[in-house]
Amino acid sequence: MPDGTTHFHLWAPSAPATLALEIEGMAPIPLQPDEAGWARAHVACPAGTRYCYRLDADRTVPDPASRLQADDVHGQSVVTAPGGHAWSTPDWAGRPWDEAVIYEVHAGLAGGFAGLQDRLPDLATLGITVLQLMPIADFPGQRNWGYDGVLPFAPDTCYGTPLQLKKLIDAAHALNMSVMLDVVYNHFGPDGNYLPAYAKEFFRDDIQTPWGPAIDFRRPQVRRYFEENALYWLTEFRFDGLRLDAVHAIANPEWLPQLARYVRSHISAQRHVHLVVENHGNRASLLRDGYDAQWNDDGHHVLHHLLTRETHGYYADYVREPAEMLARCLAEGFVYQGQPTLRNAARLRGEPSADLCPTAFVLFLQNHDQTGNRALGERLRTLVGERQDTLRAAVALQLLAPQIPLIFMGEECGSQAPFLYFTDHRDPALAQAVREGRQREFRFDAGPRGDGSMPLPDPNEYGTYACCYPWTDGPDAQQWLEYYQVLLAVRQRMVVPRLAGIRVEAAYPLGPRAVAAHWRMSDEARLSLYTNLGTEISALPGPLPQVTTALVLFESCPGACGALAAGTLPAACTVCVIEETP
Repeated sequence: MPDGTTHFHLWAPSAPATLALEIEGMAPIPLQPDEAGWARAHVACPAGTRYCYRLDADRTVPDPASRLQADDVHGQSVVTAPGGHAWSTPDWAGRPWDEAVIYEVHAGLAGGFAGLQDRLPDLATLGITVLQLMPIADFPGQRNWGYDGVLPFAPDTCYGTPLQLKKLIDAAHALNMSVMLDVVYNHFGPDGNYLPAYAKEFFRDDIQTPWGPAIDFRRPQVRRYFEENALYWLTEFRFDGLRLDAVHAIANPEWLPQLARYVRSHISAQRHVHLVVENHGNRASLLRDGYDAQWNDDGHHVLHHLLTRETHGYYADYVREPAEMLARCLAEGFVYQGQPTLRNAARLRGEPSADLCPTAFVLFLQNHDQTGNRALGERLRTLVGERQDTLRAAVALQLLAPQIPLIFMGEECGSQAPFLYFTDHRDPALAQAVREGRQREFRFDAGPRGDGSMPLPDPNEYGTYACCYPWTDGPDAQQWLEYYQVLLAVRQRMVVPRLAGIRVEAAYPLGPRAVAAHWRMSDEARLSLYTNLGTEISALPGPLPQVTTALVLFESCPGACGALAAGTLPAACTVCVIEETP
């Protein structure tokens, strides 16, 4: 507070009677939770003061809403004051969602907040408009892929200080780039979560998730914790949006629209603040109830199958008529909109999505999940082998389609470095459990070397982390960079200004691995994409003489437009044309 007083609030309904607040240089302050479970103290102590909560003679715990940790997740919390940075872009209001080209990045691999700030000019030149940070919530150890955080309000100090994070965001805004944050509201990591010791009511005892008991969003105190977390990142650090991880694992899905309403009611309507979900259930109704977009796993899975021919795991749901599935993604968003999956006829997946704008779907060829959750973390460049032209055709489709494109760090330079699951657990027993669990998870995976025949990379070894550095100066890195830059320039110049109100006209297969899609844009111009991810020429329903008079925005293989006019589409090729209105 301005008068130097710090207000400590802890929800501790099941804390022992010995609960106390310990502040450096002061005698312990006994705490007695009220009927609602809140323990409060108001103490004169400045920013920088270290503190913790004592449960009993043997246990102290950090503040679950700690803004900064002095010594990792098991140590003392640090009092912080709001502000502390003179923003150079005080009037920044963000960018409209239609303009989004997302770049997903791991702050640690980029050199922390300061190292990532140094990369911003190159990303802006590339055509990136939204920088999306993988989770930065404090986790145990010095490295983690991000989804084992236990203190959601505290940026992990191995990436830098809160001030350095603010400087990163400020620098991005100065380059006309928005910044989003990936947040995890469905679970806490396995090491450093002390909530069960004093607030067991934070979790349910009747629902289990892959990470343990489900968080109990039925309780107002729990909802408030995460609602204030969302608002904290958007106001204190001026993030421009949040990506909510795996919301299908939230046991009380009705809370999600409530969260969106809470956030939007507390943020100026003048700001462009974007809320995006990951939801394996294809819950399209969220995209009509406060959320801007969803990561389109359907689009990824069918494209991945077309590019790699993989059929194991969830890719098995996309092997039957994949070109028709891809056409449905381009036309309607999701493949599964309430139908049974191919692997499980009793499971109905998804909700109708055909009425939604294409920009309600984030389209990607790779991301942290689809790469990091592989046994060996291979990228598409490795998986497609010699079929690099086919990969380039898929990139052109992704970047020129009306959906919002997401680029995973390193894609833009053709990186072949793996992205593996990595940790730094200091508890040998936990490290071994993670190691064995990882090996067990992929034992029967039909993917490359995932059959248990050889040990998988040890998540806890430093080398597993170090080999994931994605930016390469390889012999063709500059060619890939130029390819992405050309495509994104076309997108920003010819597609983005016409996205508002865009509507699909038709999308249909041209062959087993080829599709055509047409959209009517806001100015009534017609955008068409023709993509062949196969190895054979595809025939069109008929010659397209109008293509010769349309504006060719891009062709990934020479002479493709002429072939279109003759009624064929070459193999491993994407052509994008736009027919202007008279």
